[in-house]
Amino acid sequence: MKKDDDFHPHYHMIKVVMTDGTDFQTYSTYGKEGDTLTLDVDPKTHPAWTGGDQKLMDRGGRLSRFKKKFEGMF
Repeated sequence: MKKDDDFHPHYHMIKVVMTDGTDFQTYSTYGKEGDTLTLDVDPKTHPAWTGGDQKLMDRGGRLSRFKKKFEGMF
């Protein structure tokens, strides 16, 4: 059986630098104690975190087929 030290990730404090220059300290398994993680994508403005553009883009695909199939029901 492996020792716990070899099996579990080692959590340590790192510095995270946002795209706007702000930073904060957090625990992570990234790098070594005291390393800096510089983000390339800003979670305050990126669509993946903000919900993104809610428009449906339809180019004659599933949405068009669905609407055509059920056009008289609604």
